[in-house]
Amino acid sequence: MKSINRTGASIRMARRIWTNLSREALSRLREIIEQHKFSIPAGDLTYLENGWYVTHTGLLGLARRNRCAGIHVRPVSNFCDPSSQRWAFEATVYTSRCCRGFVGYGDADPSNVSALVHGAEMRVAETRAVNRALRKAYGIGICSVEEIGSFPGQSDSARDSRKLPPQPANGNGNYGGRTVRDRLCQLIRQHQLDATLVKSYATDFCGVKTLREATREQVESFVAHLAEWAQSDRNALLCQLNSYLSQKEGAA
Repeated sequence: MKSINRTGASIRMARRIWTNLSREALSRLREIIEQHKFSIPAGDLTYLENGWYVTHTGLLGLARRNRCAGIHVRPVSNFCDPSSQRWAFEATVYTSRCCRGFVGYGDADPSNVSALVHGAEMRVAETRAVNRALRKAYGIGICSVEEIGSFPGQSDSARDSRKLPPQPANGNGNYGGRTVRDRLCQLIRQHQLDATLVKSYATDFCGVKTLREATREQVESFVAHLAEWAQSDRNALLCQLNSYLSQKEGAA
């Protein structure tokens, strides 16, 4: 019964977050949840480019449920160059005390991470290594979202376009002008976020009753915060946004 309730709750939330899910995508989601006990409300999975991806949070939760004995991570010095922010790590997952270990590698440098997380390549590489080792250890056939460079099939120019553009000096209105609004809309489309939930979060973040009351600086700060969080830990952002679901349902 608990498994059925978990699956149903995850599918209902998935439909609210990603309104264009096909029947095949929902069927695949049900299969993944039932096989690995993942949860959409917990931020274990995300949907990008017509495919499901597991998150770092989901993999750590899976390891915890299976009583993982330990994870050992070390840098692979031959492939590391701190001066150019190029890092590679080896992670070994021990599923039990007698396990010989499942090994996974992860690398990161400015060319294969979003511009929003430049400077954090070492942490990205470590996370990718851990994710790959965990996927091997527990037979997870879907890729983790942290392992992809930015988004599948996205060009370098598209990645560059995600940088916060310079704001015009003559922006009109408290909202901060057309550029900031466009940037916020772009982030919502790009990361497949619920616009109503983002708006609720924005008003809380800016400390106002409506977004129109926010100053330009407040909105710019929120947009930069949203962009960074969406790229570095999208599942955590979704959990934050989902906390506003009751407000959305009440408004409906």
